[in-house]
Amino acid sequence: MKRNVDHATEAVWAGEKAYRVHGASQVPVVNSVAYNYDDLDHWYQVAIGEEDGHIYGRNTNPTVASFEDKIKQMEGAEAATSFSTGMAAISNTLHTFLRPGDRVVSIKDTYGGTNKIFTEFLPKLDIEIELCETGNHEAMENEIKKGCRLIHLETPTNPTVKITDIERIAELAREQDALLVVDNTFATPILQNPLSLGADLVIHSATKFLGGHADALGGVLCGRKDLVEQVFHYREINGATMDPNAAYLMIRGMKTLDLRVWKQTENAGRLAEYLSGHPAVAEVFYPGLEDHPNHEIAKKQMKGFGSMFSFSLHGGMDAVKEVLPRLEFANRAANLGAVETTVGPARTTSHVESTPEERAELGIAEGLIRYSAGIESFDDLKQDLENALQALNVSNAQS
Repeated sequence: MKRNVDHATEAVWAGEKAYRVHGASQVPVVNSVAYNYDDLDHWYQVAIGEEDGHIYGRNTNPTVASFEDKIKQMEGAEAATSFSTGMAAISNTLHTFLRPGDRVVSIKDTYGGTNKIFTEFLPKLDIEIELCETGNHEAMENEIKKGCRLIHLETPTNPTVKITDIERIAELAREQDALLVVDNTFATPILQNPLSLGADLVIHSATKFLGGHADALGGVLCGRKDLVEQVFHYREINGATMDPNAAYLMIRGMKTLDLRVWKQTENAGRLAEYLSGHPAVAEVFYPGLEDHPNHEIAKKQMKGFGSMFSFSLHGGMDAVKEVLPRLEFANRAANLGAVETTVGPARTTSHVESTPEERAELGIAEGLIRYSAGIESFDDLKQDLENALQALNVSNAQS
C-alpha cells in the first residue's frame, strides 16, 4: 500500500534510489552523450520506447530522469519532462499543442517573456490570444466559453503576485475541453499543487526555487502522461534539453526546498507587513496581506503565501535608485527564489523585454521593486530595508 509521504520527505528522497550506482548515497552526474548496447535487439526496443533505457543525451539522461522523477512525485503527476530553461518549458508546451486557428485565453499579468510569446510570436502563427484582466474571473470565464484550445495561468504572477482561482477555471476548462496549463514557479510544489486543483499541466522555471542556489538553468513540465509524452517528443526533436550537470544541481537543491520555502515565506510575510506601514512606501503587493484583492483565494488554494512580493516607493524610479544600492543583504539581479535575497525593478528583471508603455499598460510602475526574500535572519533583512529607506528622508531633507 502506498504511503502518504510529506513533501519535505519527497524533496529529499523521491526519484533517486533507482539512479544511484555502486552503493553511492547520491545520484551521479552522467555526462555521456550516447549509451552502448551489445544486444542490437535490446537497443532497438529501448530506441522505440518499448524498454527502459537511454540511447542519446538529447533525448534522455539518467541524472535528468532522476530530477524529473523527483518533481513528478512532488506534484502528484503521472509524468514529467525537463528543459534547458523555464522559458523553454513554456514555449515547447505551447508549440506542442497549438496550431494555426487555435485560440488561447490567458491573463495580462504573466512573466514578461511569456507575455512576449502571447503578444509577439504566437499571433504570427495565426493563433488568437485573449489576455484577460488578472483576477477578473467572470471576464475570463466569458472568454473561455467562446471556445479555446488552451488556457494558461500564472499564479501568483510575476512581479505583482496576483492570484487566479485555479479550481474555478479548471472546472470550466473541462466543460470546454480546453487544456489548463499553470505556471507554478512562485508557489513551488511545497505551497501549491495545481494538478490537485484540476489543472492538466504544471510548469516550473526550475532555475528559481527548485534549484534554489542561482547556479543552474532549467525548466520542467508535469502532468498527465499522454500530454507530457507529446511535449517530450517535441522537445527531444527541437533540442531544448536539460544539461545533466544542471539536473544534478537541481536534485541537490531540492533536498532543502521545504526548509527554504517556509523560511523565505516567513521572511516575506513579515517584511510585507513592515513595508505596508512605512511612510516611504506607496503600495505593497503580497497575497498574504488581508487587503490583497485575492487574499481569500490564495488562502484557499495555497498552503502559504510565498516568498515573493513587490512594492512601490513614493518618488518612483528616483527613489528606487536611492534605495536599492544601499541594501547590504540583497543581490540586485534578474533572478528570484535563491537562498540569498534578490531585488530589482521590473524594468530590469521580469519585464525587461517590455517597453515602458507596455509595462504601464500592465499596471507595472517603473519604480516597482520585486523582492525575493531569502533565508537570512528576518531582523537583518528588516534592518537592511530600514537603513536603505532612510536615504529617502535624507534626500528629501536636502532637496
